[in-house]
Amino acid sequence: MNISIPYGRTRMEADVPADRLLGVFEPSLPPPASDPAAEVARALDHPIGSPTLEQLAAGTRNAVLILSDHTRPVPSRLIVPQMLSRLRRGNPGIDVTLLVATGFHRATRREELVEKLGEEIVAKEKIVIHDGRNEASLADAGTLPSGGRLRLNRLALETGLLLSEGFIEPHFFAGFSGGRKSVLPGVASRETVLANHCAEFIADPRARTGILEGNPVHRDMLFAADRARLAFVANVLLGPDRRIVRAFAGAHREAHEAGCAFLSEYCGVRVPEADIVVTSNGGHPLDQNVYQAVKGMTAGEAAAREGGVIVICAACGDGHGGEGFFRALSGASSPRALLDRILAVPRTATEPDQWEVQILARVLCHHRVVVVTRDCDHALLRAMGLDAASSLPEALDLATKWTGPDAKIAVIPDGVSVAVRRRA
Repeated sequence: MNISIPYGRTRMEADVPADRLLGVFEPSLPPPASDPAAEVARALDHPIGSPTLEQLAAGTRNAVLILSDHTRPVPSRLIVPQMLSRLRRGNPGIDVTLLVATGFHRATRREELVEKLGEEIVAKEKIVIHDGRNEASLADAGTLPSGGRLRLNRLALETGLLLSEGFIEPHFFAGFSGGRKSVLPGVASRETVLANHCAEFIADPRARTGILEGNPVHRDMLFAADRARLAFVANVLLGPDRRIVRAFAGAHREAHEAGCAFLSEYCGVRVPEADIVVTSNGGHPLDQNVYQAVKGMTAGEAAAREGGVIVICAACGDGHGGEGFFRALSGASSPRALLDRILAVPRTATEPDQWEVQILARVLCHHRVVVVTRDCDHALLRAMGLDAASSLPEALDLATKWTGPDAKIAVIPDGVSVAVRRRA
């Protein structure tokens, strides 16, 4: 059987013998909206637990709209113009700033903003790129439930009306993306992100894909969004082709919870234990580097047997994605030694990128990982404890050599779009 896996802006393919294939596991989402702009408009017309944007704008002089950054496939071209139009319909004189939620990522480049928003908005609107390391741009907002210091972008805290756009998908330790994540980690300080992403929380069994209840990472994020007075969110659910399936808008808690509940009905997949799991990070823009690709690896982790192999198609054209991330993995004597060291780090001493190192080390303690890429230096991947291949057939040949000629294969084409549960 031919399998087709997202890779960058294209796909990778291979033939898998039918007698070795356990199945192809994908979310069973409804079909995309026939008119995606109209679907966004519908959600904005009928906000959940909130007045409309027009009504909110009428009572304030200024607003900050938090945008997703270049690592997120949010169809901002369809969402942001409608939000801006409604704000100005409610208050023609309102002063709006677009604040790009980079979190711990690099700064978004102008050409990436143009790709997300279009030239007209980039040229005309006031846009600020969040920098969590710029102390002058930050202000105190209290103490997180975790005990960490909550510092957020001053623009978000001082505006009369704080809004955000984004999308909801399964998230490998926050449960789901979207909603409150625009604030933390989106526009939070370095110190705050580190406190929230501490080793203790990442190791918590409730800090997993598709889980919100009792998730300590999620609890901190909700607190930060409340403290920032995030008044309104517009979030979308996307299908495998990045087309809008459904939109949710309104109060940040209520709209996000509605979106997560809807997605939970469709994104859960039960996968038999596999010798080899083939997956991806969903293609561009989510597979730009190894750091981001760890998310897709966790889908493989949830389905692969102990000692099994995870094959992930990920372009990683930007390389490792973080110097500290690379150094920690390339300098470790073993994944187990690295994981044990991280687990001993207290909440107050979290290091940059520690959480991604922790999760990848956890995966490598139990599985070999083959990254399939034509765009990243294979020597870099091997230095990090990963295996590498240039094509999907090559990767499957390697994995079969390690697991045996009768190895059973599970295919999860888009590892970040599903919440994998092991089938008994």
